[in-house]
Amino acid sequence: MTQRLRVHGRSRGWLYAGCGMLVVSTDSFFVRWSRAEVWDLVFWVALISLVTYFVTGSRFVTGLGRESMNPIRSWRRFPIPLTAIAVLSTVSQISYITAVTRTTVSNVVVIVGASPVMVALVGRVFFSERTSRRVWTAIVLTFAGMTVIVAGSVGEPNLDGDLLAVAAVLAFSIGVNIWRRWPEMSRIVGLSMAAVLSVVVASFFASPLTLDGRAYLACLGMGLLNPLGRLLHTNAPRYAPAAEVALFTPVETVAASLWAWLAFSEVPKVGTVVGAVIIIGGVLYGTVTAREQDR
Repeated sequence: MTQRLRVHGRSRGWLYAGCGMLVVSTDSFFVRWSRAEVWDLVFWVALISLVTYFVTGSRFVTGLGRESMNPIRSWRRFPIPLTAIAVLSTVSQISYITAVTRTTVSNVVVIVGASPVMVALVGRVFFSERTSRRVWTAIVLTFAGMTVIVAGSVGEPNLDGDLLAVAAVLAFSIGVNIWRRWPEMSRIVGLSMAAVLSVVVASFFASPLTLDGRAYLACLGMGLLNPLGRLLHTNAPRYAPAAEVALFTPVETVAASLWAWLAFSEVPKVGTVVGAVIIIGGVLYGTVTAREQDR
């Protein structure tokens, strides 16, 4: 009976991780389809996300139970970590949206697909976590793949987009490590603070009332789906090991590239495909094989 419950819980974690990545993969589609300015997108997506967190958050309460929905109590317990999460999430979101408007979708999502290995690297550099030789090999492979992708953009207008994607995954990876060090922090409060900060920052540059119908629909779609994907993925480690959750990261890479191909006839460059194979190989080597070795 206990074993059955354990398997059921792990399957639930897999479901959360897979569905979360699949839902998040639509972000790049909405950004490209909207044809809106970056700051307008950031403003509306963050504002709608804030409402989405409020409405759906109670279904994903973690850590402190329902008390974790109370922003004041959460702030009093974790003022510095929550502030860091808000800033890092805002930087990651703005960098990601800007990257999609300045380079190919496939380049962005392949670079973002390196996040599991980047998380391990950040954990080692900033938090002195022990890192196995296998993970270091995965880190080297991942950076090799990212180098192949970025090198293909040197001298081209989309180089800054690739670098912004790297910035997005770096900010995201630092944030993940903060969540790991303070697992009892409220996901809802942290993500909501990030949404509020994004609205405030974007309000200085955006013209949110000048968009057309297509842009508003894109903002609505992204503002509803992105928070759900984030909540699903950040709660997956409650039921399945983090290494197994990381295996579902390539779902976003493959799905987002597929949406870009179907909707915008955007075919990845050879360098992007080569880099993707190296990165996904590095992620799988650092997670799947490690899991098999531990059995």
